[in-house]
Amino acid sequence: MASSGGGTNADGTKKARIEIIPLIDVIFFLLATFVLFTLSLNKSEGVSVSLPETATSKARDPAGTYTISITAEGTLAWNKDMISLDEFLERLDVVYQQEGKEAEFLINGDREAYFSQARYVFDEVRKTGFQKVKIETRVLPQ
Repeated sequence: MASSGGGTNADGTKKARIEIIPLIDVIFFLLATFVLFTLSLNKSEGVSVSLPETATSKARDPAGTYTISITAEGTLAWNKDMISLDEFLERLDVVYQQEGKEAEFLINGDREAYFSQARYVFDEVRKTGFQKVKIETRVLPQ
C-alpha cells in the first residue's frame, strides 16, 4: 500500500522531520546578536584599563593614533607595550623626528590612576611639540 501523505511510512509509523523554519529564526537571532555586540566594541590600541565616565564623550577613530595608557598601578604602556618613563620620553622624540608635530596621541588612563600621572603624560606630549592630544573616556550610562 502506498503512502498517503508526507508524514507516515507504509507501515504507519511517522517519519522524522527536521523543522527548518525555527532553526532559521535561531540563526538570524544569533547573527543579529553578534552584529550588535561587535558594533558596540570599543577598539583601543592600548592596554585594557577601566576608563572614567563622562557625559560629553564622543566616538573616536583610533586609527593612526599613538595610545598611551596609564594603569591603576601607575605604569605606562605605549599602544600595547609596557614601557618605563625613560622609554616614553625616547619614543616621543622618535615620533616627533619621524612625523613632526602632526602625530596624534590618545591618552587613556584607568579611573583609579592618579590624576598627576595623566597630567604628566599630557604635559610631556605637549612639551615635545604635539598639538593633537586627546584623553579617552567612556560615555556615562543614562
